[in-house]
Amino acid sequence: MDYLYPISLAIISAAVALAERLVPWRGQQRQLRPGLWSDLVFLVFNGHFLGVIVYGLSLRYLAQPFDAWLLQLGLHDVLYREVAAGWPLWLQIVVALLATDFIQWCVHNLLHRVGFLWHFHQTHHSVRDGEMDWIVSFRFQWTEVILYRAVQYLPLAYLGFDARAVMFHAIFGTAIGHLNHANLNLSYGPLRYLLNNPRMHLWHHDFESTASTTVNFGIIFSLWDWVFGTAKLPDTSPARIGFPGVEAFPRGFFGRTAWPLQRLLRLERPDSWVYVVVVLAVLAAAWWLHDPTCFNYPGAAQICGGN
Repeated sequence: MDYLYPISLAIISAAVALAERLVPWRGQQRQLRPGLWSDLVFLVFNGHFLGVIVYGLSLRYLAQPFDAWLLQLGLHDVLYREVAAGWPLWLQIVVALLATDFIQWCVHNLLHRVGFLWHFHQTHHSVRDGEMDWIVSFRFQWTEVILYRAVQYLPLAYLGFDARAVMFHAIFGTAIGHLNHANLNLSYGPLRYLLNNPRMHLWHHDFESTASTTVNFGIIFSLWDWVFGTAKLPDTSPARIGFPGVEAFPRGFFGRTAWPLQRLLRLERPDSWVYVVVVLAVLAAAWWLHDPTCFNYPGAAQICGGN
């Protein structure tokens, strides 16, 4: 189980990359493109290290205080730790998929509609014409990844969902995310009303979109967009992807990783020392939290490893 997600990530990545090679949607788009090395670093960094940090911090500092808070409110018998542990595995998988994906859909909306939060989401939307392929599904600024991981996995861990249900969500979500960003002309036919897909997600990256006109917020499921009126799937593709000012956005891993801090401190140099400091600090935290013996909670050995 410890290596199931890295192995699955490698297999999914190789399969989707091969599909792009054999049947590309945009035939003129290069697979070996400028900036690919940066996205490879994002793939490794966001695919493992940040999950370690979120689980480690939550188990160390949040689980017991949350228990105490529920007791004070008289809600501990309703939302007690391990409440889902007795559910059948299939039910845990279904609930984990639907509930966490809807929460993510809500968060994704806020990332576009709240100006402050948009700055954390810009790294993902820095994808320009000729760059949209499977690997940019992991191009996220680290604070945004922590936010998503928190709403995904902290409730599941606290409520006692089986590690296999959490793993299924992680692997299935990775497969859909890869396909959503892949250079593949897929809409899934009738399943487009249930599952997000490359043709829908490309419109989410439309250059002309604004905070009020952005569409297709779905992560795994497109269902929420169809229900709430934010779905769009025309026969054509957007004329351009990105956002106004994307040409001046940092291009490398370090610059994108430290982008909100750079903006806060009004630093103009793209090679600022702040970039390196931020990334090294996050890596140091991941290394410190990687040892499962540092936790005293049941199941910490599974969770602290990020898998």
